[in-house]
Amino acid sequence: MNEDLCQLASEIRRCRICEKDFGATATAHSPRPVFWCRPSARILVAGQAPGVKVHRSGIPFNDRSGVRLRNWMGVSAAEFYDRSRLAILPMAFCFPGYDDKGADLPPPAVCARTWHARVVGHLENLDLSILVGGYAQRWHLGLEASPRVTDTVASWRSFAPHKFPVPHPSWRNNGWLRRNPWFERELLPELRFRVRELLERG
Repeated sequence: MNEDLCQLASEIRRCRICEKDFGATATAHSPRPVFWCRPSARILVAGQAPGVKVHRSGIPFNDRSGVRLRNWMGVSAAEFYDRSRLAILPMAFCFPGYDDKGADLPPPAVCARTWHARVVGHLENLDLSILVGGYAQRWHLGLEASPRVTDTVASWRSFAPHKFPVPHPSWRNNGWLRRNPWFERELLPELRFRVRELLERG
């Protein structure tokens, strides 16, 4: 990691912008920014925000969603967590908490406004961005409106081979996967091919 990105990573890990908001959630937790990238990375996984398990471990996608995402990509855990080759950059670095019904709160927009472009600016070697969910898709694809994730993912050929929009790999999307079999039949083979191509280049 070069000095500038090291400095930026240190700033992010000390960030407490949302401390008061997190303290007011049902989980009443403190910020714990999860930062996982190096400037040499050629693949970017742009997600939404850490879940509670990631909040506790400090390791991104260290949950069932991560297992499914790695399967979608066709990579091992060792490959996925090799920061020199793969960066993991959510739209918010901290777990945003749950609402009073136990649902995930959205990633605070202030996090992306404050940090996202600054980090992406250091990732000059990127050849592939995997955009997980609507928040990442809107930012990285420059979508002014808020299209349905299904519509964005269905248009994946318009963005490939450098960007692949995918739904969140949560178990909550099992129904979506059943209703949209083309995702696994058509998109995933192309995504796996592209990921493997880049990993084998070193």
